[in-house]
Amino acid sequence: MKNNLVSNAFMTFMEEAPKQAEAWGKLAMDLNQANSLDNKTATLVYIGIMAAKNILSGIPFHVLSAKEAGATRDEVTSAILMGLPLAGSKVTQALPLALQPFDEN
Repeated sequence: MKNNLVSNAFMTFMEEAPKQAEAWGKLAMDLNQANSLDNKTATLVYIGIMAAKNILSGIPFHVLSAKEAGATRDEVTSAILMGLPLAGSKVTQALPLALQPFDEN
């Protein structure tokens, strides 16, 4: 189910550069295991960083992960809007993508 949430660019990366994609995935998993945050909190932080950096393509995938970890609509919204003071209103561009999984049944 999550595969349809992965951007075309990332799918191309995984298909065209499998060794690099595998190394990237291992790094991401190792970093995730090294942090002290619970899965829900870590995913919310990651979503907030993505919004602040205006990396929208991964938002649906990571919001679904956060939702599966127990995050609520309000928590996802708050994670995104935490970046307002530092990143400005561009973080609001992530909101429609982030809230869509909560609006779908």
